[in-house]
Amino acid sequence: MEKMNEYFETALEAWSMMQKTEGDEGAEWAERFERYFYKFFDELKIWWNLLVEKPETVEEAEELPEIKRFAERIPGPVYITFLTELEDIIDGFETTRYD
Repeated sequence: MEKMNEYFETALEAWSMMQKTEGDEGAEWAERFERYFYKFFDELKIWWNLLVEKPETVEEAEELPEIKRFAERIPGPVYITFLTELEDIIDGFETTRYD
C-alpha cells in the first residue's frame, strides 16, 4: 500500500505542475503524470488481488475506503480514466502499455 500511495502522490504532484507549465516543460510533467498514474494502478492491482472479498462492480469498489480516498482526490479530467482502469482490474483485464 505504501508504494501505491507514493505513486499516487507523485502523479498528483506531476498533474499540478503540468497545469502550471506549457510547451516542452508541460509535456515532461504530462509524461511523468502518466508514468506514475499507471504505476499507481499496477500497485493497486497487486493490492486488489490480495483482497479476500472483492467487489464485483465499479460502484461497489468505489465504496471501499481505500478506493474512495483516491477517487476523492483524483483530478476531474482523469476521473473517467480512473474508473476505466478500476473496471479493468475488476474484470481481470490486462492492459499492455508501450512507451
